[in-house]
Amino acid sequence: MAAKYYVVWKGRQTGIFTTWAQCQTQVDKFAGARFKSYPSLAEAEAAFGGKSIGNSGGSAAKAYKAMGSNTTGRKTVKKPKAAALTQEQITEMPFNIKIFTDGACEPNPGEAGTGIAIYKDNQLSELWYGLYHPMGTNNTAELNGLHQAFMMAQEKLAQGLSVAIYCDSMYSIQCITQWASGWEKKGWVRQGGEIKNLELIKLMYALYLQIQSKVTIYHVNGHVGIEGNELADRMSIIAIESQQQSLNLYRESYDIDEILASRRG
Repeated sequence: MAAKYYVVWKGRQTGIFTTWAQCQTQVDKFAGARFKSYPSLAEAEAAFGGKSIGNSGGSAAKAYKAMGSNTTGRKTVKKPKAAALTQEQITEMPFNIKIFTDGACEPNPGEAGTGIAIYKDNQLSELWYGLYHPMGTNNTAELNGLHQAFMMAQEKLAQGLSVAIYCDSMYSIQCITQWASGWEKKGWVRQGGEIKNLELIKLMYALYLQIQSKVTIYHVNGHVGIEGNELADRMSIIAIESQQQSLNLYRESYDIDEILASRRG
């Protein structure tokens, strides 16, 4: 499994840690804990403000040294791609609220819809579907889902709850967390062509800036058995079938097996 680095901004001890166990020790049941994982030490250090690994050269730093350097002379050894999150790993994450988003389009472009599944303390609490468009795209449907997740996260944060968002669209995540800042600096243009979904991305980025230090966003693979992602997917299909343009709370029975047995996107 590829190495990961965990930045803890607020916890029993702050710093950069090299294992989830070390990070969890600092943040589990710690009120208002703030932390996030990164695939490389450079990204973790940048996020932590350029500080080196560990809070004061403690166990985390020792653990990193034991792993060895990732360079040979002047050549950097490419790290393997981080392993995909599993259901077990997601369940173990100590967030009060976990929001899963998904979008579907049949065909692409074509009829599009969005779905959301919300868990509170690892128990399914809300299902949402809607934002139907008769001639949409999969990317727009996914962006709509992440946008709604941001708004829902903001409400949950106001209640003093910790929040994580899980999205299977790397495009949507990168648009907001990586590319949007550069586009904004350049006047919302990009070299090589137009920025698709620009107005939606502008709205999302403005909201993201308000919550980015308090919310952790994870990419998950679709259709690999992660319950929240699968439920959000089924909601996106219900959005298409019902042609609901507004976002609606799913009011049928929350029989998870029955919902999962329905048509998927």
